[in-house]
Amino acid sequence: MRTQTAGDLLRHWRVTRRLSQLELAGRAETSARHLSFIETGRSTPSRQLILHLSEQLEIPLRERNRVLLAAGYAPVYAEPGLDTPQMEPVRDAMRRILAGHDPHPALAVDMHWNMVDANASAGLFLQDVAAELLAPPVNALRLSLHPDGLAPRIRNLAEWRGHLFERLQRQIEITGSDHLRALLAEVRDYPGGEHPPGLPEPEQAVVPLRLCHNGTELAFLSAMTVFGTPMNVTVAELAIESFFPADPVTAAYLRDSMPLG
Repeated sequence: MRTQTAGDLLRHWRVTRRLSQLELAGRAETSARHLSFIETGRSTPSRQLILHLSEQLEIPLRERNRVLLAAGYAPVYAEPGLDTPQMEPVRDAMRRILAGHDPHPALAVDMHWNMVDANASAGLFLQDVAAELLAPPVNALRLSLHPDGLAPRIRNLAEWRGHLFERLQRQIEITGSDHLRALLAEVRDYPGGEHPPGLPEPEQAVVPLRLCHNGTELAFLSAMTVFGTPMNVTVAELAIESFFPADPVTAAYLRDSMPLG
């Protein structure tokens, strides 16, 4: 099999983003002819041009490094382990953000939905979960949708599954990750049905998570937060998912029952 060139990879991302050579050339302020030469290997792009084209194509940082390597350049974006000393400021910021959400559950995940940290209130999601699902690395999607996980306690399971599948599919389209494709195929095989895709009910702005906890039905709205202008792969692939009360009953339950950090 022929090794993929930088031109091959740039063409892949251009096609993935549904752009013509002319459209990308216009965005990048270069000529379609030059871009064609790069994609076919007739011209070797400079390091700066690769970074510029990657920015226009919104290529994930990990994949930008791959394009640079294919062109013979050193990677630009570091990938330090989250537990390394240089990532201490990031870990500290993440802990502060998570703790600040108590008594509302919040958890930090990497790009594969593996949990890297969580606040104290996230413990309500772990009740009656099988031990094997809590063995590191804990995957938030498996935890949520597996029949031995959170799924039996989710009152709107088919709707919530459909919501997560749509989110994961969008993430796959953005990242092109084969790992996420395999994860989507796995969780789709779990029982629970899937709410037909389409517009929400007129009075419903977002899909809530309706969860039974100790005999009380709680309703949550979720929101994802990412770090702004990340300069390394590890930070770029981190996200914090926060669960906020969707009704007064849930707000009161969390305020009165959950730990405060």
